[in-house]
Amino acid sequence: MIAFSRIIKQYGRQILFVDASFQLNAGEKVGLVGPNGAGKTTLFRMIAGEEAPDEGEVSVPRKLTIGYFRQDVEEMAGRSVLDEAIAGSGRVGGLHHELEELQHAMSDPARAGDLDKILSRFGEVQEEYEHLGGYALESQAREVLHGLGFDNERIDGDVGDLSGGWKMRVAMARVLLGRSDVLLMDEPTNHLDIESIIWLEAFLKSLPAALLMTSHDREFMNRIVTRIAEIDGGEIIAYSGNYDFYERERAIRETNREAAYARQQAMLAKEQRFIDRFAAHAAKAAQVQSRVKALEKIEKIELPKKRRVVTFTFRQPPRSGEQVAVLEDVTKAYGRRVVHGGVTLTLRRGERWCVMGRNGAGKTTLLKMVAGVLAPDSGVIRLGASLKMGYFAQQALELLDPDLTVWEQIEKDFPHESTGVLRNLLGAFQFSGDDVEKRIRALSGGEKTRLVMARMLLDPPNFLVLDEPTNHLDLATKEMLVEALGTFEGTMLFVSHDRMFLRGLSSRVLELGGESGTETQPHAYPGSYVEYVQRTGHEAPGVHA
Repeated sequence: MIAFSRIIKQYGRQILFVDASFQLNAGEKVGLVGPNGAGKTTLFRMIAGEEAPDEGEVSVPRKLTIGYFRQDVEEMAGRSVLDEAIAGSGRVGGLHHELEELQHAMSDPARAGDLDKILSRFGEVQEEYEHLGGYALESQAREVLHGLGFDNERIDGDVGDLSGGWKMRVAMARVLLGRSDVLLMDEPTNHLDIESIIWLEAFLKSLPAALLMTSHDREFMNRIVTRIAEIDGGEIIAYSGNYDFYERERAIRETNREAAYARQQAMLAKEQRFIDRFAAHAAKAAQVQSRVKALEKIEKIELPKKRRVVTFTFRQPPRSGEQVAVLEDVTKAYGRRVVHGGVTLTLRRGERWCVMGRNGAGKTTLLKMVAGVLAPDSGVIRLGASLKMGYFAQQALELLDPDLTVWEQIEKDFPHESTGVLRNLLGAFQFSGDDVEKRIRALSGGEKTRLVMARMLLDPPNFLVLDEPTNHLDLATKEMLVEALGTFEGTMLFVSHDRMFLRGLSSRVLELGGESGTETQPHAYPGSYVEYVQRTGHEAPGVHA
């Protein structure tokens, strides 16, 4: 279907692809992986026709339709969310909007003289629209938008009123409704909650379209893709299987290559010793020359590039009192909508509570009240003795000084720490080499998240309140964070859409809103997230496994 043949691509001195070849077949679901800067976005852009290779050929059939979901969202305003989503439906979307315009024109007194012409065009458009299944489009669009977390009020509201994260969901709905032959999806789970991620998994698996996607969500990747394409050292290497299979297979290939390298090095050393020993012997001259020529022809095996993972041993926090936080009859409402109606809960030392709940159930509100950022309408929240709290929310990224470099910020925060400790800390959060000289204003959302988490964990609190701490984090950093927090001896209260994070860290589950999403009393489950899924039969409220 889509083929890359011996492509070469570079930007200045940075070489992304060297004689790289790859094929995406009809209906295939492929995960695209590789370190930051390897060329994943460039590959997408070449398929979409936005860039061309320096050499080689990218073959895309002319009639092939491509839907491309990317992280930079265009400006949206002046339409309802529903209409904006439908706008991505190719020809059907265009007809939908033309029908709306013609209906307005028919009721416009100023255009009464053109009524026959307008009616004629309306009939033509309506016939084509019906033939293409257009009348099912609105219900399909509502179904997709509901799946992505929109309620009816938002669906019919102005798209211009939405935050950036919700506009990303509208952009995704446009792509999903486009009925494309190929979907290119760049980090589709970044702005989604767990309910929407689970819905998207099922939707993408059901599509007949081919899919090429990047994702930092291991579970999401595992459940959808049947092949992995890895960009590594300018090549595109294919692995048949999901992400877990790719990791195992890559490790086996690395081990085999290291063994082959060692065998070849031993053989080369042996041959070189013969050459050195008999180079001056006339009787052995022919043999020496023969072996020199043979060595020149041997293709040298290179050691596989090791992914550098810096480990950092985080300090243990000071011990807190037994009761960390006590909530007694806490209520919170926004206007007439009661989010929390009399919540009573005790968090004890060493417990790790993950908070589950549908959109609007009040997960972030609960964390804000516990962190003291938001006051309850009534009831009491008491924090325990000897408590040092660390609160992470997306707003925490704004506390960084945009004029400082990464290194200047961490040095300012910890002036008495040694350079070695600080460099090791930043390395564990993927800041190495020139990265530490980047200005904070130039960092991506993921880079800022990593820096905030690094600052928090160098001098760890004994009570961590974390609201979506893994947003924008790559897999390597997420896995390091789960491992580091796995040995954390303090108490945790967190919200996360990442099932690896939930499985790896939770020991208690607090479900808000219940199955309906409207209950004001929470349900506390005494076991881990894994046990919660086994007990309830769903991975998130209202979404059945």
